[in-house]
Amino acid sequence: MRHLIFLAALVPAVPALAQDTSPAQLIASYESQAGRAADPSAGKAFFMAQHAGGKPETPACTTCHTKDPRAAGQARTGKTIEPLAPSANPARLTETKEVEKWLGRNCDSVLGRECSAAEKADIIAWLASL
Repeated sequence: MRHLIFLAALVPAVPALAQDTSPAQLIASYESQAGRAADPSAGKAFFMAQHAGGKPETPACTTCHTKDPRAAGQARTGKTIEPLAPSANPARLTETKEVEKWLGRNCDSVLGRECSAAEKADIIAWLASL
């Protein structure tokens, strides 16, 4: 018994992930703000489309995230971007602050404006469906 206690003391504590939400909770929140249900097919179309109004070097979400959100992407700086789909990256879409931060930056870069609540609901619904 003493050996087990000693071994347990040697194992470092695994930090808990700071998760305050889930894809389903995010979708519900954005649906409420938008006043309509999320449409995953619209989210896919939005993600795959070429957009005008944003930065010329980032005309689409796929510019950095690839056409398969289950795969890693690459920022223009060369930095690897972990997969967006929760099925490939369970930590994705679990922190409201991070989701808002990156949707804010990326929507501005791709669209030249903030994404609407409906667009956010659609994109997250599609990502969560993969």
